[in-house]
This record gives sequence, structure tokens and C-alpha cells, in this order.
Amino acid sequence: MTEPQTKVKLTTNLGAITIALNTEKAPVSSANFLTYVNEGFYNGTIFHRIIKDFMAQGGGFDTSFNQKAVHASIKNEADNGLKNTRGTLAMARTNDPNSATAQFFINYKDNGFLNHTSPTSSGWGYAVFAEVVEGMDVVDAMAKQPTGNRGGHDDVPKTDIVIEKAEVVK
Repeated sequence: MTEPQTKVKLTTNLGAITIALNTEKAPVSSANFLTYVNEGFYNGTIFHRIIKDFMAQGGGFDTSFNQKAVHASIKNEADNGLKNTRGTLAMARTNDPNSATAQFFINYKDNGFLNHTSPTSSGWGYAVFAEVVEGMDVVDAMAKQPTGNRGGHDDVPKTDIVIEKAEVVK
């Protein structure tokens, strides 16, 4: 018997998104995400980068567009066999494969080029750790919001899409 999946509900100002963590294949990323959820870190953060037909990124900035302080970065688990397919969540990172902290993104389509291909800087890929199980309509609605430039960032929604609350649900 497999243990029940840990689910997290992201209540946004556009509606609720429920995700199921894959604690078996992505234990480090899942535990990291849960730490931030349980600390209330994501409450009041925005989806700060949305590219239609690609992905929606969030978990790093507040509504004043200040980047939040984070814990130490985690090991990249992109070699876990999980793919960047529509509705999956992956850890965002810099060019350093092992630089993921709190930011994550939701894939709008199958983004095979983000998958792990080799343990090299160009081939590491982005670690998938969860998938949307309810509220993909909300994620899709986010992609319809007009975007622009803000704080030196492109593809920022002109109207804040706020994660009002992130909580573990049964």
C-alpha cells in the first residue's frame, strides 16, 4: 500500500490550486517546499513571471516586488524520472543546477527541453516535484492576464496574482 500523497492548496486571488507532492521521487524538493508552506512563506507572494504556453513562476516576491529571504539552496533532483509536462510543478533555479530555494513554476505545456538529460550544467534540467490535481483552470486563467516589465523583470502580470495562503490539506 502506498502512502497517501501530501497535498498543498494554494489559494490565489483568482481561485484555488491544489497540488500533490511526489515525496517518493522528489523527497528533497518536496520537503523543501513543505518547509516554506508550513512557515507561511508563500502567503502574500505573487506569481511574478507568466509566459503563456510555457510556465507560471512564483514563490519569491511579495506584492511590493521585494524578493523574500530564503533558506539554503537544495540538491537538484531533476534526474528523478519525472518530466516537465503540463500541470507539473518544478523548482526554479539560476544557471547553477543546485541553486533552487523557494521559487517554483507550473508548466503550461509539455516542456521537454527542461527535463534532465545529463549531469552537466546544460543538461541538468529542472526538478519536477508535484502536479496540479485541482484548479488547472485557475492556472490557465493566470496565463490570460496581461504582462509587462516591472522591477527589471519581463513577463510580470500587470495585476498581481497573489498566493493569499498556502496550506497542507488532507
